Amino acid sequence: MITLFFSAFFISFVTLLLVIHFSHKHTFFIDCEQQDKPQKFHDEPVPRAGGIGIVVALGLIMLTPFGLKLMPSVILAFISGIFEDFHNSLSPRIRILLQVIAAIVAIWLTHSVVTYLGLGIELPYLVGVIFSIFAIVGMVNAVNIIDGFNGLASGVILMILGSFAIISYQHENMELLHVLSVIAGATFGFFVLVFPKGKIFLGDGGAYMLGFIVALIGIYVAGKYDDVSPWYILSLFIYPVWEVIFSIIRKTSMGYSPMKPDIYHMHMLVHRQITKNNPMTALFILFITLLFVILSTLYANCSLCNIKIAILFIACYLPLYSFLYKKDKSYLKD
Repeated sequence: MITLFFSAFFISFVTLLLVIHFSHKHTFFIDCEQQDKPQKFHDEPVPRAGGIGIVVALGLIMLTPFGLKLMPSVILAFISGIFEDFHNSLSPRIRILLQVIAAIVAIWLTHSVVTYLGLGIELPYLVGVIFSIFAIVGMVNAVNIIDGFNGLASGVILMILGSFAIISYQHENMELLHVLSVIAGATFGFFVLVFPKGKIFLGDGGAYMLGFIVALIGIYVAGKYDDVSPWYILSLFIYPVWEVIFSIIRKTSMGYSPMKPDIYHMHMLVHRQITKNNPMTALFILFITLLFVILSTLYANCSLCNIKIAILFIACYLPLYSFLYKKDKSYLKD
């Protein structure tokens, strides 16, 4: 597994160095520092094509039957974002349609469906399929939302993959460990280039792809092992999931479109009111997220425990957000 990790790391890292070089030389995938975007936190042109190196390295997962079944849908998820990175041409509806298709293909090929929600709640198979598609597409976009600072989204993904690796090892699933080692190595190859210097960004393609992968593997693990609670997956994903849920609630309550980006996500407030530093913002949030990832992993077989962990996260998030939001509003007025 270590060999697979470093092989994927090397392929991803070298590919991304080439992407960085040719992106600057030919102005491909460049995210201009002069563009007026709410999520822009860089002062020089940076390529937003980190997903390219990751998807190239992910070719190693096809050495296993599960990885071979996984790869077609992973590529579809990647395509749903990479065209946006390159041309800025895909509408939100087209992107979501591609993500839904990717989720359907993945469920069909890997038989990853949530039908048991824990606590004695059983879903009919068709309802489980619809629920699984919704969960996958939701996580795809949740990871994209938290992709705002150097290493934040990829750092969260690495922690989630680490948790899955522990569960796979406990269940002696060497095939899944193989796949997780490759994904982690490929993601880490990107991480060392984005953190702390921000030499390249994930872009929509990379963020969508990584969100898709962890969502699908989470559903696969929860469905395959009776002693793994589906609530473990929710509590493990709680930071990106709650960020997107809270964002929708916040924007709709203010009369804004949930699809419209703004400057009031938690990571943005932390940056403006606490760290005032790009990589330190990522570290601040990653440290807090790590505590909840550890708790979720320790109690992966306990639905009630993971529900409490998710509630605890939200109970910590809301007062901190309220405090930072009020402070930010006061600061902007001044």
